[in-house]
Amino acid sequence: MTTITTALTELLRLRAPIANAPMTPAAGGELARAVGDGGGFGMLGFDEDESEEDIRAQIAILRRDGERDFGIGLAAWVIERRPQLLDVALAARPKLVSISFGDPTPYIAKIKAAGIIASSMVQSRAWARTALDAGADVLVAQGTEAGGHTGNVGTLPLLQIVLDLTDKPVFAAGGIATGRGVAAVLAAGAAGAWIGTPFLVARESRSPKSAQERVLASDETQTIKTHVYDRLQEKPWPEEFGGRALRNPFAERWDGREDELMKTPGAVAEFKEARASRDYTRAHIYAGQSVGLVDKVESADEIVKRLNDDAVRRLAGCASLLRTL
Repeated sequence: MTTITTALTELLRLRAPIANAPMTPAAGGELARAVGDGGGFGMLGFDEDESEEDIRAQIAILRRDGERDFGIGLAAWVIERRPQLLDVALAARPKLVSISFGDPTPYIAKIKAAGIIASSMVQSRAWARTALDAGADVLVAQGTEAGGHTGNVGTLPLLQIVLDLTDKPVFAAGGIATGRGVAAVLAAGAAGAWIGTPFLVARESRSPKSAQERVLASDETQTIKTHVYDRLQEKPWPEEFGGRALRNPFAERWDGREDELMKTPGAVAEFKEARASRDYTRAHIYAGQSVGLVDKVESADEIVKRLNDDAVRRLAGCASLLRTL
């Protein structure tokens, strides 16, 4: 069996240079377990409003057959509101904690003091420099193609910028859904692929079945980056990080008109009812532009193995491109 060896496979003891993005709430204990079973790195992601008891329950699911390596992703602005969540994360003894969507500086030293690898997801040169100055061990270069909250720079230009700034291991994130994509970012110099949208439809995802069906029915043109859903849920996401979601009539109607939306009680009530009934013509599903490459439900360990095996083939094929003159 041919394997891919990178700085991250060695650091995180992986058989495949693949991590699932800590999507909230899709990335629970079952998903992280299955990603790990496939040889990748399982990440847990928690909704901003999830209780500490629910978080501990997901960690227990992950570890029901004993200790295993995993990571936890947290948003900086969420820790500011609920500082105890970082303590809950560190108490779980993960291998890695990733801080995103804000300044990781107040948290990096505490993570490293606990003997845990400190990571930060970055969306620009400025955020990469902030994370490096803070002492992050690993960076995640997240391009705007990614689902959920993201910045405004494409994955490939951002990855090149970040790789030029540091020799530390870098995950590439955004728009990666096949072995071709994994091979592409590894060939560019990334040490791993941080993948979200394909895992939305994993059997172990916490995504509702109706949401998974909507993802499978969508193509790469059917996403929108918007602040509509953050405003509706009164979540104070920083302005620079809009949420990439599947397009629907509700989002298209109110995108760019968020102030007006919040003054329209009927529209707010419409969204709340749609969310409760899982009506995705009005409620949201965060997903990235790689959604057009996702066409079936399968186990997360199967996703990891398929992406890794195809990446091996693609990278091996690259040797034929080289000639000695």
